[in-house]
Amino acid sequence: EEFSIRLLEKQGYQYIYGPDIAPDGETPARQSFEEVLLLEKMKTAVARINPTIPADVREDAIKQIQRIHSPELIANNETFHRLLTEGIKVNYQKDGHSRGDLVWLIDFSNPENNDFFVVNQFTVIENHANKRPDVILFVNGLPLVVIELKNPVDENATIHSAFNQLQTYKQTIPALLTYNGFLIISDALEAKAGSLSAGFSRFMAWKSSDGKVEASPLIGQLETLINGMLGQKTLLDLIRHFIVFEKSKKEDKETGIITIQTVKKVAAYHQYYAVNRAVESTLRASGYSEKKAAPLFVRESPESYGVTGVKSQPVGDKKGGVVWHTQGSGKSLSMVFYTGKIVLAMDNPTVVVITDRNDLDDQLFDTFASSKQLLRQEPLQAENREQLKDLLKVA
Repeated sequence: EEFSIRLLEKQGYQYIYGPDIAPDGETPARQSFEEVLLLEKMKTAVARINPTIPADVREDAIKQIQRIHSPELIANNETFHRLLTEGIKVNYQKDGHSRGDLVWLIDFSNPENNDFFVVNQFTVIENHANKRPDVILFVNGLPLVVIELKNPVDENATIHSAFNQLQTYKQTIPALLTYNGFLIISDALEAKAGSLSAGFSRFMAWKSSDGKVEASPLIGQLETLINGMLGQKTLLDLIRHFIVFEKSKKEDKETGIITIQTVKKVAAYHQYYAVNRAVESTLRASGYSEKKAAPLFVRESPESYGVTGVKSQPVGDKKGGVVWHTQGSGKSLSMVFYTGKIVLAMDNPTVVVITDRNDLDDQLFDTFASSKQLLRQEPLQAENREQLKDLLKVA
């Protein structure tokens, strides 16, 4: 726990000892143990990020996220995620006219304009259940990441038991997890991150701290994960662009009742870095924004692998990058993450996805169709060339 906190402090998080800000602590930051948001910190940040919006309207926006109460945790989490990443819609009177606007809880464009806290031993009481997660990362008073750590010396305390502990939190203190971005488990040797709906096998290690080289096996997984995944910029990027809620229909064969199942997915490290490089490459190749596009380095020939002679490609040459993928690496989702990000980066371009097999086309289309929230629009599937020509007649 101390090791994690020290690493997070190096990343610019401010450390707070949970009991100090408890309702009965020296400097209380919440009125009761049921409260999971640090409201004063939140109000301060929301005022700073939305200075033109009247104070009472900002208060109303904060109340909207406090009022998320459906019986299903994953539905609550999805509702919150939408408000967090798309802004909270508000209306107010200005100069005698009604005005629609958005209140943002996080400044995604300027990470330094947000408050990042690492808090340990933060007690939450819900329905008489008293729980104390090991470490929680708060951004602007929102508990976005929960980290459950197990003692490596205790042979019963494995990474599995850390995972089981999180499942207990989902049952006993769901209010805390309504606001969760993703979860982390570690026993000091292994460290893995996963989403709220992920089974144990879907918790993945983060294997690079910079996206350029894979971390040495001599460096602990927890250190690599904290340095690679929890840097302030990366954390906000992951939350905004690399989370999808996939919907699928399930039919009960006996009763014929159809239920909609929601699965929350967070990008794995190779998807995160590959998509960001592809976005950079696209912005550079299209000449869309010389300021936004970082220089992309391309190897001159296969022989030059490992050689430092890399050249930069010219801006606006219309030649974007290629990502080589292995089977089972999540290509479809990488394409969704890429599209979701490029839609915002390039002022809503038209994206055409071409596949070479019908079954693959359907499968890929289903992935896009079930990730509408991230894409911010409905994808369309062309049946033939004529229809494709029609679909492309858009601005």
